[in-house]
Formats: sequence, C-alpha cells, structure tokens
Amino acid sequence: MRRWSMTLVQKIWLTMSLGVIVTISFSYFLSHYFYQKLYVDNVEKTLIEEGKNLASDYHGGPITDEYRQKVEWYNEKSTAEILLVSNPRELSACLPFDIDYDSLINEEDRAKLLKGEVVTKTGFEERFGRQIMGVIVPLLDEQRLEGVFYLYIPLASIQEITTEVAYIWIPIAFAFVFILLIAGKMMADRIANPLKEMEAVAYKMAHGDYKTEIPICSNDEVGRLAKAFNIMAKAIAEEDMRKKEFLANVSHELRTPLSYVKGYSEAILEGVVQTKQSEQKYVKLIHREASRMERLVHDLLDLAQLEGEIYPLQKIPLAFSQVIEDTLEKYEPFLQEKNISLTTELNPEIIIEADYDRIEQVIHNIVDNAIRYTPAGGNIHIQLEQINEHDCRLIISDTGKGIPKEKLPFLGERFFRVDKARTRSEGGTGLGLAITKQIIHLHRGRLHFKSEEGKGTTVVIELPTLNGELEE
Repeated sequence: MRRWSMTLVQKIWLTMSLGVIVTISFSYFLSHYFYQKLYVDNVEKTLIEEGKNLASDYHGGPITDEYRQKVEWYNEKSTAEILLVSNPRELSACLPFDIDYDSLINEEDRAKLLKGEVVTKTGFEERFGRQIMGVIVPLLDEQRLEGVFYLYIPLASIQEITTEVAYIWIPIAFAFVFILLIAGKMMADRIANPLKEMEAVAYKMAHGDYKTEIPICSNDEVGRLAKAFNIMAKAIAEEDMRKKEFLANVSHELRTPLSYVKGYSEAILEGVVQTKQSEQKYVKLIHREASRMERLVHDLLDLAQLEGEIYPLQKIPLAFSQVIEDTLEKYEPFLQEKNISLTTELNPEIIIEADYDRIEQVIHNIVDNAIRYTPAGGNIHIQLEQINEHDCRLIISDTGKGIPKEKLPFLGERFFRVDKARTRSEGGTGLGLAITKQIIHLHRGRLHFKSEEGKGTTVVIELPTLNGELEE
C-alpha cells in the first residue's frame, strides 16, 4: 500500500492557510476580549459612579419626596434606567420586566449591601433581546438598609458595536485573505520550483548527465542552495571526467607493454625466433615491458593510498639537509654518466616533522626528472633555506630543455607528460609528480613550478618546520 505524502507546495500552502485561520480566530477572540474590557467594564464603572453620586446626596433617615424628585429628574437625563425603592423587596415589582426577587438580591448580596458594597448583576432579558447590566447601590442609615438604587442598562452586542466597522472591515478582510492565499501559493511555488528542478537535475546526474544547470532566481537560502548544487554538479562532472581520463590513460599505458609482451611471447612460442641470441633479446624486451607494467601498477596503488589519505605517515623530526644528502648519494653514478654537475646549498639547522621514506620519494622523483631532462654537461642546483620562523623552502633547479608556459598548470596531474613520446621511451609512468604533489599536501606543504623553455625548470617545495616550536 502506497503511503500518501504531501508535496512541499502543499505543506507551505497548508501552513499559510492555517496561519490565516489562526489569525482570524485570534482577531475574533481579541475583539470579544476588548468588548468585555473596554465596553462592558466601562458600562459597569459608569453605572457604579452614577449610583454612588446619587447615594452621596442621601444623609440618612426616611427617603423624602424631594429626594425622589431629584432622582426622577436625573433619571430623565441619564442613559441608564434608575429606580429608587425604600424596600428592596419591592424592587422586582418596579422593574418593567418579570424577575424573581431572590435571583436579583440573594442573602449574600443583601449582606454586601448592608456593608455598603455595590452589587453588580448581568443577565439576559428576553424583552430587550440582549444582556442587561444592573448595579444595586445601598442607602444606609447607620446599620439599617433604608433603600437601594437600581441602575440598569441593556448592553449593546458586539455585533452592534462593530456594525458600522463591519461593512468596511469584512470586505477588506475577505480581500486580504484571498490575496494572502494567492500570494502564499505564488510564494510556495517560487520556493518549491528550484527544489523541483534540483530533483530533476539530480535524477539526470544519477544517469550520467551533468550538463544541466539550475537557474538561480534569487539570492536567498534557496538561491544559494541552487548555486551550491550547480557547483557540486560541475565538481562531480569534472571528477567523472577525471575518472574516465584515468581509465583511458591506464588502458593506454598498459596496452603498449601488453602488446609487446604478447607479440614477443607469441613469436617465441610459434618458433619464429630461430637463434638463441634472438630469443634472449625477445625475453629481455618482455622483461622490460613487464617491469614497466609493474612500476605503473605500483605507482597507481601508491597514488590511490595517498589521495585517499589512508596511508599512515610515520612522521618524526628530521634534519632535512641530511635526508637530501642521503638521497643524492644514490644518483652519483647517473650524474657521472651524463656528465651533469650537481651543486648544493643546504641549511643543516632546518628540522621538519615528516615521513622519511615519503620525503625521500619526493626528492627522488624531482631529481630523477631533473637528471632525465638535463642534457650532458648540464647543471643541477639544490638549495635549502629557512624563509621564516615556521617554514623552509627547497629549490631544485636544472638547465634542461624547460617546459612550455601553457603546460605548467598541468604539472602534477595524473599521466600528464610534457613530451609523451620521449617520456615513455625513458620508462616514466606519468605519475611521479602526482605522487609528489600529494605527499607534499599531506605534509601541509606547497609545490610550485617555474620554467622557461630552453632554459630549464625550477621546482619549489615549501614545508613547515619545527625550528620555531623547538626554540619556544
């Protein structure tokens, strides 16, 4: 059974509709609250004040006719109906509507009147068709209840109070609600449409289409999310392209040695090779190509570990100059063979925290490239210097053929070669600088290349040092 769920637009629409309903309900209850506080309480206060003002003219003794005449005169001027009775039990008979005396003045009310307190009564009267508010003010002669004033007035309903306003307010309220709901629908669509487009683009990306972009129509959170989504799509597309290029490069790199191995081995197996000398030659070629594949696979695994940052670096304090000198000793035969002079300027006081084998691998890769591309009689210069309190710089310069300016940004990418044909003939895998770049990154360092075609190449490595921390 499929579970029903609301869309985002429906949720926003429902939320805004509930907000409108809550607002109208709140306005309704608020109007009744103000009706009670501002109107009913004000009527009660006015009646009590009138009753007390009339009672203030009474000074004790029997109620005189002159006093009654004053009350009747005031009754004609007042908006409230005022009754003056000597015997409170006669009060119900004086009212123009039927009412039970006990419901009007009970024993508790009588006790209050004897204390000089005012009693307020509110009830519905069918004759008037509305609520009536009355106040009973006692006339006391010492401790004796000589009479009471009963002042009452029909209360206007809240509908009557707001009748004039309602003719204007109700149409405006309906128009406001209608506009608010339409605006809410438009706002919900405006918020949800980019999200719907993101959903559609996500499905396309799941099927390998990374070209579609989400249009950015605002600079709010949704707009910034769309922008981030586009950036993510581009990054995924680039990564996907890199993977495809990687697979293509691996296939290309393996195809040549595999074809050699297969061709030479078939020649041997089919008896094409007639002499022992030719057979040895073919075996050596097979061994060479197998060695190339072995180096390639080793470098690929090495790079995969480093890029995944899963390779455990064994960092220890190292005298950087000593690591450089130990590595350079291995190249003396090659330098002599090509008649390349090597000069060094190494600061022996520079201490770094690094993995010895990995740093040696960095120096090996760079020096190996320098020797490979420097012609006979050339020069390689290595300099190690402290550039500030916390960083050092290793500079390896050669007088080789150099690198074209437009190709410098691509150095350090996997399988990138400046001269593809020559590099393959010399046995390179195209991964050495990529591995070097990743090792430097894992050591929180920086790698730069400077080169001018025909004048040589300079590799600059900057690494953090321990010198500043040791001094502190």
